Amino acid sequence: MSKATLLKNANLITETGECLRHQDVYIRGDRIAAICEAGTVQEDPPADEVIDCSKYFVSPGFTNLHSHTAMNIFKGIAEEVTAEAWFNEMIWPYESKMTDEDIYVGTVLGIAEMIDNGVTAVADHYFGEEQVLKAALDTGIRMDIAPTIFGTAPEFRDRLAAVSEFVRKHQEDSPRISLRLGPHSNYTCPEDTLAEIVSEAKKHDLPIHLHLAETELQVTQSLERSGKTPFRYLYDAGGFEIPVLVAHGLWLTEEDLSYIRDDTWFAFCPKTYMKLAAGRGGFFRFADQLHYSFGTDGAASSNTLNTLEQARLFALLEKFERNDATVRPAAEVWQKLMAGHEVFGAGGGRMAEGAAADLVIWDLLTPDTMNFYDPVSAILYSANSRNVRYTMVGGEFLKYDGKLLMDFPRITEDALRLQRELLDRGRGKAQVFY
Repeated sequence: MSKATLLKNANLITETGECLRHQDVYIRGDRIAAICEAGTVQEDPPADEVIDCSKYFVSPGFTNLHSHTAMNIFKGIAEEVTAEAWFNEMIWPYESKMTDEDIYVGTVLGIAEMIDNGVTAVADHYFGEEQVLKAALDTGIRMDIAPTIFGTAPEFRDRLAAVSEFVRKHQEDSPRISLRLGPHSNYTCPEDTLAEIVSEAKKHDLPIHLHLAETELQVTQSLERSGKTPFRYLYDAGGFEIPVLVAHGLWLTEEDLSYIRDDTWFAFCPKTYMKLAAGRGGFFRFADQLHYSFGTDGAASSNTLNTLEQARLFALLEKFERNDATVRPAAEVWQKLMAGHEVFGAGGGRMAEGAAADLVIWDLLTPDTMNFYDPVSAILYSANSRNVRYTMVGGEFLKYDGKLLMDFPRITEDALRLQRELLDRGRGKAQVFY
């Protein structure tokens, strides 16, 4: 029989940012079975565990809509460089010599950071997908996996066939795992190869996840090469005929709005744009016409995998850019944080009966957040991982009473060893060029 948990006398933060006091949350298996006034819940079966939440706040967990999780192994390796140097001189050369263990341990490191910060689901875009999958299954996080495909790589068709076989083999592995195809970008996938990837996605009834219009230079070069914006490029390849998760889209244009559909989602990662000086782009201008939530990008460009930090920067940047302190109130940003769950299709992101039990229990009675008058504002502008007391995915605790439920000392030991080995190997030769 599946485990039952009772969160007793909790203060709930709903997906809209509303606060409901003195509620019992009864969780059976991987779902919220009941939400009732404290003391009135009918436990069937009786709870295996009861947690007194009278001093805590309970909310849906966060999602990370775009991450290269394994790149935690490269955190801090390419600092204060241009985007071109970041790709061509640092990251892609180092990635060319990555081992399976690098990918596995880097992914576990990244997942640990996310769970610690209340992230319950992540959309990952990377290669070494067998190791990425293993890390997700071993840790218990919810993950959407998009194996990266470079259309300019010499072995493109072999890679596409291997990714298709991976999808066929693992589609039913776990209800916490979903799959999609991951063409890297329009600038690393010529139109014919991008169209092949889209065709393969359609054959398997899969969505796609790719980088589009991250920098102004990418848009300029796309127009020079093809006369098309990156969004038009994908549109002509048939990419918007299926669900698309757009990583970034910072430099989208008004024309691009005509190509996207209701099942097009954007992962906005403002820390990366600030760090790599990507400019303001058009995202803020058109945000209200888009479906979006927040991603972190990889730790080699963003340094953290904390979705809350990205949402915080988003809110502050827009106030700064518009010279208007009233734009993007905390409750609205919170709703965008919760909206990311729609990408995963697991029914999370809601404090409601029948919703996925992907939850965070917050302790806001700490020096970082005291005193507070609105819990949503306290979390958005003041909270950190210390405030995340418990993280639950599918009814299972992955962080419990302030501690990660994984062997983090061993992970740390492995990561430090791999760091030494990685530096000893040095950089190799990248197969693609930015």
